[in-house]
Amino acid sequence: MGIVERKYAQALYNAALDRKRLSEVRSGLVDFLEAEREVPELAAVLANPELDSASKVALVDDLLQGDEPLVRNFLRLLAEKARITTVEEIVREFEALVAVGEKRLRVVVTTAQELSEEEARSLVSKIEAATGNQVEARRHVDPSLLGGLIVQAGSLRLDASVRGRIEKLRTELVETRS
Repeated sequence: MGIVERKYAQALYNAALDRKRLSEVRSGLVDFLEAEREVPELAAVLANPELDSASKVALVDDLLQGDEPLVRNFLRLLAEKARITTVEEIVREFEALVAVGEKRLRVVVTTAQELSEEEARSLVSKIEAATGNQVEARRHVDPSLLGGLIVQAGSLRLDASVRGRIEKLRTELVETRS
């Protein structure tokens, strides 16, 4: 995620927050991304470097007529500034800002074996107690971990896996021998 995408996301987040339109803006952005996925030709046209920005702005206007004005104006600006191809990254950053504002923490929990629902609930409860945030957890299974788990929240990574411990031990042994 680049600095430019973060700045655009932050500007949209602040505007939506000031106007108390976060929910409507989120919904409009999700709808636009779904439209791009469902109609690949739309994404291709918007990404076409041979098409001038005025044509892309006109297309966005036609598509979003009657939609949330903040979303329409934002996407028009992206089209005008030749940044419309980064909309997915900007929306991802926007969602992260919303999550922080709502004190939600998104984590990915990777385990060597599938967790039972009870184990998953217990783990989520412990993370919530430690962070003070509501936790939304996605779960993955990676048998190569051998045991334990890895919890990732954004760029923060807690590796309590057997494989991670073995790697750490191997690194320490190699460094000690040098």
